[in-house]
Amino acid sequence: MAAKPVLHYINERGRMEPIRWLLAAAGVEFDECFVKTKDDLTKLRKDGFLLFQQVPMVEIDGMKMVQTRAILNYIAGKYNLYGKDLKERALIDTYVEGLLDLNELIMDYDYLSADQKKQQLAPILDKATNRYFPVFEKVLKDHGRDFLVGDRFSRADVHLFETLLMAEEYKPDILASFPLLQSFKARISNIPTIKKFLQPGSQRKPAPKEEDLQRIMTIFH
Repeated sequence: MAAKPVLHYINERGRMEPIRWLLAAAGVEFDECFVKTKDDLTKLRKDGFLLFQQVPMVEIDGMKMVQTRAILNYIAGKYNLYGKDLKERALIDTYVEGLLDLNELIMDYDYLSADQKKQQLAPILDKATNRYFPVFEKVLKDHGRDFLVGDRFSRADVHLFETLLMAEEYKPDILASFPLLQSFKARISNIPTIKKFLQPGSQRKPAPKEEDLQRIMTIFH
C-alpha cells in the first residue's frame, strides 16, 4: 500500500489549501506536518528539502515536491483530474491559471491588517464579479455541460468551487447575478469526495484570524 502524501505547511490555508482541496476531491487521504515555528522552517531548509527555500512542500511517491503549481499539476495528472487529451488539458490550465490569480488576491487579503482590509476588499470583489465570474458563467452557458471542460470532473471544477466558497465568505450574495455558477456550486457540493471535505472535522482550513497574523508572520520573516 502506497504511503499517504504528507503536506508540510503552516496550519492555515495559504498556498497549501488548493492542494488540500485537490487531494480531497481525488479521494486521497493525506497527513499534515505543520510548520509551527521559524525553527521548523529553518530545519526543513537545512535538511535540503526545500528546493527554493519555501513551503508548501509535499512528500508524494518518493518525491519532496515544491512549488504550488507543480504540485497541483502532478496531483491532477496522477488522479485523472486533468482532462482526456492535450486540448482539454490546455483549457483546464487556462481556467486554473485565472482562478489561481483570483485565489491569490483573496489569500493575500486574509493576511492584511484590519485597516488594509477596509481598503482592499472592494477592489477584490469588483474583480471577482466583473472580471472572473462572468468568464465562468459564460463558459458554463456555452459548454452546456455539468463541468467546465469535457464531460467529466476536473481540477478546474475543484479550483472554481473552492474560489466561489472563499468569495462568499466575504460577500454572501456575490453569486446573485450568476445563476449558472450557483447551479454549478450546488452540483459540485454533492460530489461525494467534495461533500466529505465540506463536513466539520475535515482537513479544510478556515480563514486566518487577525490575532494569528503576527504568529504566522514570525514564521516566515
